[in-house]
Amino acid sequence: MTEYLSPVPFPALDATAPDVYRQFYGMPQFVTIPTADLAASRDFWLAGLGFIDLFTIPGQLTHLRRWAFQDVLLVPGEPAAVPAAMAISFASVLNQLDEVAARCERLVPGCTSGPEEKPWNSVELTIVTPENARVVLTAARPLDPDSAAADRLRAVGFEVPRA
Repeated sequence: MTEYLSPVPFPALDATAPDVYRQFYGMPQFVTIPTADLAASRDFWLAGLGFIDLFTIPGQLTHLRRWAFQDVLLVPGEPAAVPAAMAISFASVLNQLDEVAARCERLVPGCTSGPEEKPWNSVELTIVTPENARVVLTAARPLDPDSAAADRLRAVGFEVPRA
């Protein structure tokens, strides 16, 4: 069996984000988001969320990317009238969440909630984009095997070795 190395760093308080991946590959997963204003949506995703414009076909498509396998296609269309109940989550690192929240809030005040600690040992920032997409940046926390968080995971069946 071949070992696969994920672009997502191992959970650590000082984990650093990988560089944006600029190569082309067969995308195993992506989200398509309709927008009434491709340029404005593109600007929010770049300046707020930290994606890059991998390529644009004017008036038809903007292909955004953050880390490897974090692809978003913005397409012309009617955006949702209200924020979606469903969310798309992207891996992040802890030290990015506050910065992304501040950038997004400068662009669209009130569009973020969090960062918030979750019982599954992550910290999550939720952003509602101008297209009413719900985007969650989720950063794994290092797990102390002697912590209450480890005990909660054990209680639901996860094997967490003790220190």
